Amino acid sequence: MLAKYHIEYAMHLGRNAHVNHYQTDDPVAAEEFLVHLLEHGYRFHALRHEGVELPRPESDKMLKTAAGVVASRHLCTTLGIKPEEEHFRFGFAA
Repeated sequence: MLAKYHIEYAMHLGRNAHVNHYQTDDPVAAEEFLVHLLEHGYRFHALRHEGVELPRPESDKMLKTAAGVVASRHLCTTLGIKPEEEHFRFGFAA
């Protein structure tokens, strides 16, 4: 049985980058994994939903959401504020 979400990524950016796979049926877990990729600078290769690669606008939307979460977390940590204040001041995901 295919996992609903399948993310391909590489941990190293060199020529011999080994493509790794993350699979889950939970959309929230998939988004959290994208956050993890962005926070650690891993190379994103592909995002599939039920075995079919998502069109670029849809995968970009998920990546943009994950990037907003990363920005929000960093602002909260750096400024010592709560997510609600960050959302009010900067408009990222609370």
